[in-house]
Amino acid sequence: MTLRSFRPRALAAVSLTAVAALTLAACGSSDDSGSDSASGSDATRTVKTAMGDVKVKKAPQRVVVLDTAELDSALTLGVKPVGATHADVTSGFLNYLPKDQVAGIEDVGQMMTPNLEAIAGLKPDLILTSKIRHGDKYAELSKIAPTVMTENTGYPWKENFQVHAEALGKEAEAKMVADGYADHVADVTKALGGKEKVAATEVNMVRFVEGADIRIYGKKNYIATILADVGLGRPAITDQAKDGFSYDVSPEKIDLADADVVFHSTYGDPKKSKETETTGGGLWKNMDAVKNGKVFAVDDQLWIQGIGYTAADKILGELHKSLTK
Repeated sequence: MTLRSFRPRALAAVSLTAVAALTLAACGSSDDSGSDSASGSDATRTVKTAMGDVKVKKAPQRVVVLDTAELDSALTLGVKPVGATHADVTSGFLNYLPKDQVAGIEDVGQMMTPNLEAIAGLKPDLILTSKIRHGDKYAELSKIAPTVMTENTGYPWKENFQVHAEALGKEAEAKMVADGYADHVADVTKALGGKEKVAATEVNMVRFVEGADIRIYGKKNYIATILADVGLGRPAITDQAKDGFSYDVSPEKIDLADADVVFHSTYGDPKKSKETETTGGGLWKNMDAVKNGKVFAVDDQLWIQGIGYTAADKILGELHKSLTK
């Protein structure tokens, strides 16, 4: 059987005809919350955020994003930010993002410590981030530009994407992206044998983290939502995850991560994160998934840090490839 190839569903794939139709529809719309001329550059819309209602331009042109999820959202929707923070990785912006899409974006500092002076210097008309990341800087950021914050990041990524889309004035495009993702999910589930077969396959996600215990990911995080969308089963250990996020173990208990299939990633140095020690040990090597050749190393920047539809589309492709080996 020849399986269909999976193509990215990012906004770049939207047809010119559809975009033209959206543009015509926008020209005929109005917004009572804006200026007298809804099509003028000063027209605004009100966005409900974690910090209350915020008025933003209907079509912001100079956007600054302060986390990886917001960067993924903007690029997925065809908006190139003028500035973005970088994650704590040697490559700066996450490596799964196309180089041509991030080229020219001003780096405004490390994600948890953004350079407010650099942000102000870019004269943004919109800042996107989350309360959990930068709630303590909301007053300062709001003085620079309208700041739209979601409550959290990770697990509620789809809901957050809709907030980002509303702030960017890209709701119609966001629907196309979400529909494309749903189609891709359905394709993968079908290619893996259908819902019943997929549900019978239990999958674990393990993350080796420098300076912390090993994480067996639970059901309330970004990657878990993608596994759930495909319909994959999860082992009972995931129900013990603290707040649904992760169940943390030492190398001496790594066998608790065993499942039909195990994906694993590493944040930081492999030795300092205990990856080298753990995967070279007897407990790891004796896991059924290892003995059956069903353990796959994956890119941490893509599977854990990306948090958005562009990342999710690539992850779906990798899931399909790995699970059909």
